[in-house]
Amino acid sequence: MKPILFSIAFLALVQTLSAQDWAKARLEKSSRHGEWVDLKSGERTIKAFVVYPERKEKAPVVLVIHEIFGLTDWVRGVCDQLAEAGVIAIAPDLLSGQTYADLDGARKAISALPKEQVKADLDATSEYALTKIPAANGTLAVCGFCWGGGWTFSYASMNPKLKAAYSFYGVAVDNAEDAAKVACPVYGFYGENDARVDATIPKAEELMKAAGKKYEPVIYKGAGHGFMREGEMPGANEPNKKARDDAWVRWKTLLKQLP
Repeated sequence: MKPILFSIAFLALVQTLSAQDWAKARLEKSSRHGEWVDLKSGERTIKAFVVYPERKEKAPVVLVIHEIFGLTDWVRGVCDQLAEAGVIAIAPDLLSGQTYADLDGARKAISALPKEQVKADLDATSEYALTKIPAANGTLAVCGFCWGGGWTFSYASMNPKLKAAYSFYGVAVDNAEDAAKVACPVYGFYGENDARVDATIPKAEELMKAAGKKYEPVIYKGAGHGFMREGEMPGANEPNKKARDDAWVRWKTLLKQLP
């Protein structure tokens, strides 16, 4: 039994790593300017990846909260695709200063991050985006995936400066107090075959409606958890690929509505 379990885990790891290699290759071909920056979060210095669109006007900034696997090449690739859509993207490395041996190590490290530290790092990145990027126009939105998708919904209730939140297959708000504090419209992107996350949607709809807040979830047929990454991988199954493509069409439309 143990050799079989090891083989399954090994194959899953290889598949994930190869997806990141492919994402890195796509990123390296981009003509847009991407750079690493250091920013202060309290007494700590954290790193963030920033990508700029090719446009003459100043642009909105989208804060990107990475998956539970950390700030991978795929997440950096999403930043580049956001820049391609006309916005500045900034993704803080919430594991700045930590080391881990593999993806499972990254998952454990992120799961152990104190909530207060994550919020402080997101606040520091938001402040940097609004005050230290000359090409920014003062508009700030947030997006996130998986673990980052859950944090996106939470952060919408923590930062009153946000103009929009795009939560990708992350758990939704589950109490009236937080729903009442949500400062901006929340747009949800979910896979049909993701019961764990989807089970949080109905209560969030009730809470947000009762609080007079805008929450628009869309569930993509046949897609699983992580479809934005899975749908971009070579050899992606059709439901995940279609969900990813359809989600990007919707997302780009919403991005154009940012002031």
